[in-house]
Amino acid sequence: MGEKARITYIDAFRGLVGVMMALGHSNYYFNSAWLSLDPIDPFFDNTPQFLLRYMGYLCAPGFLMMNGAMVHYVFQRRLSKGAEVAAIRWGFIQRGLFLVAVQLVWVNSSWGGFSRLRLGHLGIIATIGLSMVLLALIARWSWQARASVAAAIFLVHPFLLNIPYDHDAPVHYLMQFLVDAGDFNKYPLLPWFALAIVGSVMAHFWFEAWQDPGRRARNSLITGLVLIGLAWGVRAGAGFGNIFAWDTFFSYSFFLVQKYPPSLAHQLWFSGAVVFMVGVFDLICQRSNVLYPLTKVGQVPLFFYTVHIPLLAIFARRFGFFYHEGAVGESLLGWAILLVLMYPLVLWFGGVKKRSRAWLIRMI
Repeated sequence: MGEKARITYIDAFRGLVGVMMALGHSNYYFNSAWLSLDPIDPFFDNTPQFLLRYMGYLCAPGFLMMNGAMVHYVFQRRLSKGAEVAAIRWGFIQRGLFLVAVQLVWVNSSWGGFSRLRLGHLGIIATIGLSMVLLALIARWSWQARASVAAAIFLVHPFLLNIPYDHDAPVHYLMQFLVDAGDFNKYPLLPWFALAIVGSVMAHFWFEAWQDPGRRARNSLITGLVLIGLAWGVRAGAGFGNIFAWDTFFSYSFFLVQKYPPSLAHQLWFSGAVVFMVGVFDLICQRSNVLYPLTKVGQVPLFFYTVHIPLLAIFARRFGFFYHEGAVGESLLGWAILLVLMYPLVLWFGGVKKRSRAWLIRMI
């Protein structure tokens, strides 16, 4: 996406998502809570631990929606410059398949500090890549048509989760690829692709329909609140669209909507949170440069992601420094040190990406 003009508030929000994800990963490597915590069915016994884990719930929806938004933006921009539709789609297909390869060859191995190759696992980067491929195929559809597809997936996915299957049979690969979450894939394509579609729909409004900056920010805040309100309505119903039950209104259990796989409450809740936060960042960027450091991270999100994980893994897991030995304080300290190390690397690679026309650099 080197040919596009930078959109500051989008870069800043992507930077926030990357930094929050780094905190979540620092939490994973340095927090002893993970010795007993099941990410599929998490439980938290105190507020700091809950907040440290919960803030990461914004990250995957943020990445998918921002990716969907930028696919729409770049697709339309290239189209306006006279590029052929087939050529534009092929560019996104290459990029999407590259992300799948990065997941299989680099990311999976990096979690263990490159102790072994793990080709038989999908994850968030692969899901983003496959969503990009699918988005490229429907990028010319109207925003109403795309919104209808996202809504249909949102509503149908809870029913698909009721399909029984043998977790030890080959069919589990197909179910976890598309619908359910498990050891093969925690990020099934259908529900997360729906969030990428929502991002592409919002891009129509952010970059085309809401040209006035004040209107864009204000409508983003309102849209985000409406989606969050719908999510709370679904959550309060405690029936359709929920997987985890909750005890009392606004308790830990009320906020702890299912993420692996995402419930309907999760989809509405965090798509709303993303849209609302984009509105907040838009307002801030219209008035101040205070988010400048985050914009630098957001300009190279894949680089930030693929480098910070092995830094944590090699230090903590391979060398054995405080691996699953600390708590909230150690997680925050590890995160702070990580950001100090990563920021100069981000600035360096950002400069490299601006100057280079090499295929590999453009893909990262």
